[in-house]
Amino acid sequence: MKALILAAGYGTRLYPLTKKYPKPLLPVGGRPILDYIAGKLSGVKTLKEIIVITNAKFYPNFLKWAEKFKTGPSIKILNDRTRNENERLGAVGDISFALNREAINEDVIIFGGDNLFEENLDGFIKFSLGKKPRASIGVYDIKKKSLAVKYGVVKLDKKNKIVNFTEKPLYPLSSLVATCLYYIPKEKLKYFDEYRESCQGGCDASGSFIGWLSRNDEVYSFVFKKQWYDIGDLKVYREADKAFALTNRLS
Repeated sequence: MKALILAAGYGTRLYPLTKKYPKPLLPVGGRPILDYIAGKLSGVKTLKEIIVITNAKFYPNFLKWAEKFKTGPSIKILNDRTRNENERLGAVGDISFALNREAINEDVIIFGGDNLFEENLDGFIKFSLGKKPRASIGVYDIKKKSLAVKYGVVKLDKKNKIVNFTEKPLYPLSSLVATCLYYIPKEKLKYFDEYRESCQGGCDASGSFIGWLSRNDEVYSFVFKKQWYDIGDLKVYREADKAFALTNRLS
C-alpha cells in the first residue's frame, strides 16, 4: 500500500501566507500541517511509501521538510512541473500523474495536504479493508446543512454506501461532507484515467471524481467522529492553529 498526499496547489485563498510558502507546510500548533498528516499515515502498518505531489514552485520547500521528517515509511517528493495557478493539473490530474509516473499497482490512500484530523486512521483503515475491492472515503458530519453547501455532500444508506454525492449543492440532502481522504483499492485505480477521458470540463476536483465513481460503482464512507479541519481560508486556519496548540500543550 502507498499513500499520495496532494500538495501541488498554490493556496491563493490564504494569501499572503502562501505567496512564497506552501499551505501544507504552514505551522499549526507549532508544527507543519504535513507533520500531522504524515504522522497519522506512519501509523498504518502496511504502508510502504508516502508520495507527496507538489509543484515546481514549492518543490524545494518539501525536499527540506522530507529531510527533517524521519518517522515511518520512506517519503518521496514528486514534482508535477507546474509553475503557477494557470498551469496546475488539479487534484485528479496530479493523482493520475503520480499513478502513471510511479507505475503504482497496489492499494492507495489519498490524502489532501490541507486536511487535519484529530482522530487517528485506525478506524478508517479497518473499515476500508472490510469494503475491498470497493473504494472508501472519509466523511464528517458538519452538523448544519447550511454549512455543507461549501463541500461535497454525501447521503448514505444503512450500510454506509454512498447513494448520493453532490458537489457544493444549493440544497444539501444531509450534513455529511466528504473530506479529501480516500482508500482506493488497486482494482479501481484505472478509473482515474477513465474518468478524465469521459469528463467534459470541471474535472480537476477530487470530489467530482468520487461523485462520478459513486454513480458507476459502489463507494463506502467512514464517518469520522472527532474534529476535522479543511484549511481553506484564514478563519479555519486560525481555528486549527489554536486547537492544535492547546492539544500539543496538554500532551
